[in-house]
Amino acid sequence: MEERIKTLAETFSMKYHSRNKQISKRDKRSSVSLIRYADDFVIIHEDVNAVQKCREVISEFLLDMGLELKPSKTRLVHTLQDFDGEKPGFDFLGFNIRQYKAGKHSSGRNGHKEILGYKTIIKPSQDSTKKHYYKLKKVIEKSKGISQSVLINILNPIIRGYCNYFRTVSSSQNFCKLEALVFWKLWRWAICRHPNKGRKWIKEKYWKSIANRNWVFSIQGKDKPLKLFGHSEMKIVNYVKVKGNSSPYDGNLIYWSIRLGQNPEMPTRVAKLLKKQQGKCSHCGLVFKDGDVMEIDHIVPKTKGGKDTYDNFQLLHRHCHDKKTSSDRW
Repeated sequence: MEERIKTLAETFSMKYHSRNKQISKRDKRSSVSLIRYADDFVIIHEDVNAVQKCREVISEFLLDMGLELKPSKTRLVHTLQDFDGEKPGFDFLGFNIRQYKAGKHSSGRNGHKEILGYKTIIKPSQDSTKKHYYKLKKVIEKSKGISQSVLINILNPIIRGYCNYFRTVSSSQNFCKLEALVFWKLWRWAICRHPNKGRKWIKEKYWKSIANRNWVFSIQGKDKPLKLFGHSEMKIVNYVKVKGNSSPYDGNLIYWSIRLGQNPEMPTRVAKLLKKQQGKCSHCGLVFKDGDVMEIDHIVPKTKGGKDTYDNFQLLHRHCHDKKTSSDRW
C-alpha cells in the first residue's frame, strides 16, 4: 500500500511540474513528501492544490479496496497560520509539528516588518500529554493503600517510557509542567494517608534532598535511596539533520562514525572516539577529513602508569601523534 501511495503521489508531482520523466534531485524538495507509519501518514507540499489532489487520488485508491479516509482524522492544515478554520500545525504519532516566525526583521517604507525566515518546532502533542498525565493520576489515586516504595516502582517505568519517547524534541517545558502536576498529586496522596499529621511531618517523611535536588519523592532503601524519576531529569537529545544527500552507504566513514559512534567498516574504538571528540583531533583541534591517517594515543603513557581505558584514549592525526609521543619522552 505504501509503494502504491508513493507512486500515486510522485506521479501527480511530476504532472504538477509538467514533466513526463523522473524528478531530478534539484526538484525533489518541491515535490510531494509522504511520511508514513503503519496506517497513519502525512502528505506535505507547499501548494494546497497539490495536497488536495493527492487526497482525491488516495481516496479513489482506497475506495477500490472498500476503505475510506476517516473524516475525524483527516485534516488539511497550514504549518504556520490558521487555514480553513483549523489551527496551524498538526499532530502525528503523539508529536505536534508546527512552524513559527523566526529570523531578523527588516522595516519597509511604511514601517512594515518582514519575517525573513521560519523555524519548525516539534513538541509533545496536547493529547499525548493529557493521556500520560491521566495515566499517572489514575495510578496515584488508586494506590492510597500501598507503600511509597511500591508506588515509586509502578510510576518510574511509566515516566521513563514517556520521557524516552519525547526526549529528541522540544520537551523541556512539557517535562517541567508534568513534574509539577505529578508533585501535587503525590502531595494529596500523602495528605490522604495522614490526615492528622502536619505538612512539615509529611514533607520529611516522603520527600528528601538528594544531591542538588530538593523535594525528591524518595525512601531509603537497603543500599541507596529509592526515588521517583522526575520528568525534568531526562536529558534532551537534540536531533541533528543529516547533511545534504549523505547516506550510511556512501562510504563516508568519518561522518557516520562521528554521528552514530559506530560503523561496520570502522574499528569500534576509533568510531567511539570520533563521536566523543566530535570529529576533531585532540592535539591540533582540526576536524578529521576523509583520507586522514588517525591513530589512537594514550593520554597518560603506559610507561607512566596509563591504563587501556576509554578515559585514557584519544584520537590524533599521525603527525600529531608523533609530536605528542616525542614530548612524552621528555
